[in-house]
Amino acid sequence: MSGTKVKARASAEDGPLNPPENEVFPAPRPRPTIRNVAERAGVSKSLVSLVLRGSPHVSEHRREAVLRAARELGYRPNAVARSLVEGRTHLIGALVADLHNPFFAEFLDGLQENLHGEGLRLLIGSGRFDPMFEAEAVDAFLELRVDGLVLLGVVPASEALADAAAYTPTVVVGEREVDLSGVDIVVDDGELGARLAVEHLTQLGHRRIAHIEGGASSAARARCDGYLDAMRAAGLTPYVLVESGDFTEEGGRRAARALLAHDPRPTAIFAPNDVAAVGALTVAAELGLRVPEDLSVVGYDNTHLASVNHISLTSVDQPRRSMGRAAAALLCDRIADPAKSSRLRLVTPRLVVRRSTGPAPA
Repeated sequence: MSGTKVKARASAEDGPLNPPENEVFPAPRPRPTIRNVAERAGVSKSLVSLVLRGSPHVSEHRREAVLRAARELGYRPNAVARSLVEGRTHLIGALVADLHNPFFAEFLDGLQENLHGEGLRLLIGSGRFDPMFEAEAVDAFLELRVDGLVLLGVVPASEALADAAAYTPTVVVGEREVDLSGVDIVVDDGELGARLAVEHLTQLGHRRIAHIEGGASSAARARCDGYLDAMRAAGLTPYVLVESGDFTEEGGRRAARALLAHDPRPTAIFAPNDVAAVGALTVAAELGLRVPEDLSVVGYDNTHLASVNHISLTSVDQPRRSMGRAAAALLCDRIADPAKSSRLRLVTPRLVVRRSTGPAPA
């Protein structure tokens, strides 16, 4: 239609429209201040400050009036200003070696439960088994002036982590060999856990029991040492077979391929954790091996992966939530008294038997 201007009606299919040039949008509503709360509640700013700090020296009537006014206005206290006044941020930084490992997620649940009860908030960073990422995460925590640090599956061997732990209350979880004073440790008895796994397999008649080594960490070494001790105690030293791996699924797959290429191949594999065990199960399936008829597999940690019905993995249980709660209790004690001597909480593991283990093949 020549000479005719047609104004199309907008529809949801047309995509976003450009607003008219002269359209005016309302300015963002100003954030309410402590003065606004005081005016709404009919009290002084200092009394509002006392209520927000949880002071017991305020009547219940006035406390309710202040809290009601804050809710109605949508007031949020300025955490930065409060930290400057109190000398604390009420923040805890947790540096996790690998966020893909469900053990860490389940541990963090227990940690956060107890920290929340103490009025502390949790910040989480991932080290990804890389000293550069570990240092960056810790630097970020320190810039936020966290009250404490939890190093989960991370060895504080680098200069950055050692410096941070030297002047920030710190708890290390999962690593026993920490050469730092004033640092608390929560760890399970990995040697005992490995012995439980091997003894279970020998009771099922297995002799060719192999182990996937978890790497250079003290937790991995403890599990490997426990495996070796149990094999010697059972008179199975000639059948000892250890393949280097790590705590990842790919590490488990890689090590399992090497182990199952042996002739004769092992009839059982003890993996360093559940994630690596899943990698071993994947390789078994690729090779057409039946679990547990042809190959038994034992994991470590007893995470939710182990209890998934189609995996049904026999696994050594670490009580993850209770370890998290223990770490929180140790950290709160150390924040209150940084001069305390270092403490070690050694957790006793237990074996949970599922369908991934069975009698050795004839």
